[in-house]
Amino acid sequence: MARIMALDYGKKRTGIAVTDPLQMIASPLTTVDTSTLFDFLKDYVSKETVEKMLIGLPLNLDGSDTDATAAVRHNVRRLKNSFPNIAIETVDEQFSSKQASRAMVEMGMKKKDRQEKGNIDKMAAALMLQEYLDRLT
Repeated sequence: MARIMALDYGKKRTGIAVTDPLQMIASPLTTVDTSTLFDFLKDYVSKETVEKMLIGLPLNLDGSDTDATAAVRHNVRRLKNSFPNIAIETVDEQFSSKQASRAMVEMGMKKKDRQEKGNIDKMAAALMLQEYLDRLT
């Protein structure tokens, strides 16, 4: 089977998580500078089979757009154009960063590591991906 990838898109950094090839477990992969995101993705999919990319869509509690929603939608279109053979879907990312911070505390991660924004971003992507996998079963 192919992997599923999740992106926690941000203006500066994007957290990335992937499943194992059997699509059972989501794991944080890395955090990249958003300016290099498409180069990273092109390189990754040239080495690994990815069947789907999920990208967190930031919305307010009432479902309205946030300041970041337009940028994510723009990049969804870019992803679809750049990777026409990979399904691209948006997923709700409300509270993903807060959940990621809480999960890192529960895992016993040191405070210094929890404060590094890149760790939060890739953990948020992993949590979004695991929630997606859980809904499939």
